[in-house]
This record gives sequence, C-alpha cells and structure tokens, in this order.
Amino acid sequence: MGRYRGPVIKLHRREGVNLGLKGRRATDEKHDKRLTNPPGQHGARRSKISDYGVQLREKQKMKRIYGLGERQFRVFFYRAAQKKGVTGETLIESLERRLDNVVYRSLFCTSRREARQMVTHGLITVNGQKVDVPSYLVKVGDKIAPKAKESTQKRVQASLEKWKDLTTPEWIGLDREKMISEVLRFPKKSDAGLPVEESLIVELYSK
Repeated sequence: MGRYRGPVIKLHRREGVNLGLKGRRATDEKHDKRLTNPPGQHGARRSKISDYGVQLREKQKMKRIYGLGERQFRVFFYRAAQKKGVTGETLIESLERRLDNVVYRSLFCTSRREARQMVTHGLITVNGQKVDVPSYLVKVGDKIAPKAKESTQKRVQASLEKWKDLTTPEWIGLDREKMISEVLRFPKKSDAGLPVEESLIVELYSK
C-alpha cells in the first residue's frame, strides 16, 4: 500500500489527537477540540472498541506521526525488539534518530512531511555530505545543515524565524545563525513527548 496523500486533518480526527501533521507544533485548545469529532460529514459515532482495537490505534498513531508505512514501521519494531532494553522505548528512540525527524526537530521546516521532502530532494547535509535517505539514523556528533543553496538557505531561515519562540529538544543543539544542528546525545522516550502508549504497540506485535 502506498503512502497516504489525502487530507491530513482526517488522520488527526481519526486518532482524536494532534499528530503534528499540519505544521502545528503548539497546543491550540480551540483547534484541538475538532479532533474529538471523527472524520465524515457529520462525524461517525465513536463506539467502544476492543483491546485489539485500542492497540491498533496506538500503532496507527505512531506510524502516522513519523509518516511510515506498515512494512517500514514493522522493520523498526523488530530491530528494536532485538536490542537490549525496553522494546517500546527503544522503538521511539530509533524513530527519533531518523534524519527526517531530526530535520523537523531542528526547526528547519514545518512538518515531518516537509522534512522528508527536503531530505529526498538532496537539500540536507550530514557532516557536510548530502544524505537523501529519510530513514538514515544520525549518530552522536553528527551535524545537520541545509544545502548551501540560496533558495534552501532562505527556506530554512524563514522556518527558524517562524519558530523563533521554540527550542529544540535537549539532545539536539541548534546554532540559528549558522543554521546547523548537532546531535549531542541519543534521544530518550521522554524527549519525544508523543501522545502514544508504546507498550500497547509491543503487546500488539507480541501476539
């Protein structure tokens, strides 16, 4: 199945939370009230769902937040399951290390969808080298920056100005003047701040 390309507001409303797909990084109570209404002309009734349904919804939330398809998400999950530590937390930490997510967390763009586009179009460098793979996992010490192209630099500068009141997560250091972010340490679950209960995803895949 291909990547979803329809109206992203439907995904927000389907999950009942702000997934960060509309370029909104801060909570807006008036806007977020709409998320309690399921998609559809009149909004379908939310009926009680089974335990499996609850687990499935948590998985869908996380997939949609990071913009992954089922196959790619499953790969990340099983890699996390093979590592030492708590599987759910390891999964989140791995997803946070994706290059497209780091570009988003660095405030270089409005959404992860835009970040993925920038990466695939070759507009992002890691340690001075172009990397066009969104799933590339950054390492401690990596420096991420926009390509030295006037249009790209202006695009990132405009984004940094738009989000001037926001800060990057503690694991990312940002030099706004030079437009360079650096991975200071590996991310933790607490850094992500996701509206997802990852333990339910582990339970779903463990069946």
